[in-house]
Amino acid sequence: MTSRTLSRAERLRTLGAVRRLFASGESGFVHPFRYLFYAEGDDRMSVELLVSVPKKFHKRANRRNRLRRRTKEAYRLNKERLADCGKSAAVDLALIYSSREILPYKTIEHAVRKILSQIAERM
Repeated sequence: MTSRTLSRAERLRTLGAVRRLFASGESGFVHPFRYLFYAEGDDRMSVELLVSVPKKFHKRANRRNRLRRRTKEAYRLNKERLADCGKSAAVDLALIYSSREILPYKTIEHAVRKILSQIAERM
């Protein structure tokens, strides 16, 4: 069983990895998220996450922070879906919130679950 934490090591931080993700990653859309992921074979399963809420849609920082916190929490509670896919890979994942409304946590969690299931199927 994986731990239900979201440590610093699980966050996508390096500029090179972010550029690689946006240049050659696969993408999709599940309302309210646009997502990108880049997977490469590795000896163990590891996932690095990037969460973005554009200022274009949500001008106030407290709203962006609320949506970012909800997204991280939904990922943290459901990240074992990727670990259970049976393959070992290093996965970089970007979740970009692309709705103008502030949706409830249940909707965000359902979308994150669906995204993680789709990525597990594609790997």
